[in-house]
Amino acid sequence: MIVIVDYGMGNLRSVQKAVEYLGVSVRLSDSPGMIQKATKLIFPGVGHFGKAAQELKKRKIFKLLQERIYEGIPFFGICLGMQLLLEESEEAEGIKGLGIIKGRVRRFRGRLIVPHMGWNSVKFQNPKSKIKNNLFRGVRPNSYFYFAHSYYCVPRQRDVVLATTHYSREFVSAFHKKNIWAIQFHPEKSQNLGLRLLNNFLTLC
Repeated sequence: MIVIVDYGMGNLRSVQKAVEYLGVSVRLSDSPGMIQKATKLIFPGVGHFGKAAQELKKRKIFKLLQERIYEGIPFFGICLGMQLLLEESEEAEGIKGLGIIKGRVRRFRGRLIVPHMGWNSVKFQNPKSKIKNNLFRGVRPNSYFYFAHSYYCVPRQRDVVLATTHYSREFVSAFHKKNIWAIQFHPEKSQNLGLRLLNNFLTLC
């Protein structure tokens, strides 16, 4: 059973509809019992880092998500769902993320239009690891995906980085570690390539 984590924020329904369009059955739930039974978890997100972390705790699924990830369940984090995998964020000082990936989430600075919104290219950082990584199976280097965010992930371990994107500076737009796949862009808004990524996670990862 595939479960989309419901924490009361973000574009949950859009991701659900995209998965169902692929012909895959999926449940949208914040039930600890449902999350415990899930065979794969998708964590989409548009919203505030601190509020999202607090909602997870309020619904008593914060620690459960940590446990399930450490157990090895395939986990797909999207946008805020990617950022919450890290330890902390400049968006909510003093509030801890899931801490699965060591690192910090930072805000775009300088003379930039924030949020970074619209289509931008994704550059694979290690072509060999990309070929071995099923999430990007069938996706050409420098393909364009849709972004909408003001913050970006800075993982301490560079070997987890799958791809980067340029917006005044290079930032991490995808990473992978064991059973965790995460992207900063929105597959549900990225047309055919976004659907391909979702399908790759659902069927290959």
